[in-house]
Amino acid sequence: MKKILLASAFALAATSALAQSATESTGVNSALGVAPKTEDFILQASASDVFEIESSKLALQKGDETIKAFAQKMITDHEKTTVELKALLTGGKVQGNAVTALIEDHKEEVDELGKLNGAEFNEEYIDDQVEAHEDAVDLFKRYATEGENADLKAWAAKTLPALEHHYKMAQDLDK
Repeated sequence: MKKILLASAFALAATSALAQSATESTGVNSALGVAPKTEDFILQASASDVFEIESSKLALQKGDETIKAFAQKMITDHEKTTVELKALLTGGKVQGNAVTALIEDHKEEVDELGKLNGAEFNEEYIDDQVEAHEDAVDLFKRYATEGENADLKAWAAKTLPALEHHYKMAQDLDK
């Protein structure tokens, strides 16, 4: 029974909305410290940016002043990385497609966040930010270390310190 469930999980993961490799979408690569394929990296990095921007736009409306300040930084910084990634893709040095809208999982998270107000909103927004940045730091670290495309690898390494700073900021707000 466990084998059937595991096989089903891998099959579902392989047909995800992002069409990521099964080892990346299930977290196997992360657990093993294996770099994502270039296509997986582009999809995850761009989807993360979209989520950071959209959830932070909501935080500008619903958060307290501390949350709004953090959210504005997230919007500014992630819009910048979105532009940089798109430039790499359109410049021909990197082959792949970026995500430009919320993926289904992120859409559900933003929709749930939109239903909250006050302290509940602040707490959930920060929890989401901690998790998203933890995932982003892991993704960028793995690609910067062993990615396939030299230009994208350099960009991941250049972007990583800002993501690590975001992660630390979100953790500090979570205390």
